[in-house]
Amino acid sequence: MMRRRNRRLSRLGPLLAICLIAVGMHAASPEKTLVCFGDSITAGYGLDADKSYPAALAELLSKRGYHYRVLNQGVSGNTTKDAVARVNSIVALHPEVVVVEFGGNDGLRGLPLDVTRKNLDSVLATLEAAKIRVLLVGITLPPNYGADYIQTFNAIYRDAANKHHVPLMPMLYDHIYTLPGTIQEDGIHPTAKGSELIAEHLEPLLIPLLRK
Repeated sequence: MMRRRNRRLSRLGPLLAICLIAVGMHAASPEKTLVCFGDSITAGYGLDADKSYPAALAELLSKRGYHYRVLNQGVSGNTTKDAVARVNSIVALHPEVVVVEFGGNDGLRGLPLDVTRKNLDSVLATLEAAKIRVLLVGITLPPNYGADYIQTFNAIYRDAANKHHVPLMPMLYDHIYTLPGTIQEDGIHPTAKGSELIAEHLEPLLIPLLRK
């Protein structure tokens, strides 16, 4: 009886070893996280949660073989000042990559651009210190804000990207805003179709920051 039991245990030995190795590999490879950190555009204002651009991005990356937990950390109405206040909570999520999308509300409210510049610099510096890879996303303003203000506003993103050596999408709505059915009636926020196109345009800039 004891011999039979020993033989059974000996057969289970390799199987148990494989299971332990698999468990060890799983423990050593925690789930990778990508955070979309921004304002109402990121939050998916006016849309169901699964129609925001972070949701579309998660689906797109999964199809490409990049299995990331994509967290939507967009809050409607946030300015770069709010981004500074929230950035440590983003670091606490231990993401590998963060998409930073702020500034639109600063511009629309006519806030001092030197403050916007300082705030955005602070956010990127905090993420950089935490060794988190970043994709910076910019946006522009309507023509009625004046050419000088718009030019200075647009330069904030370019200068921040150069200073912190991060990739930049200069205009979130590039090749999107003029397409029918991509922007909601408020003229500001993307539709579900617009969100899908944003995700598609972000993908080539994000791929170099990701790992399979």
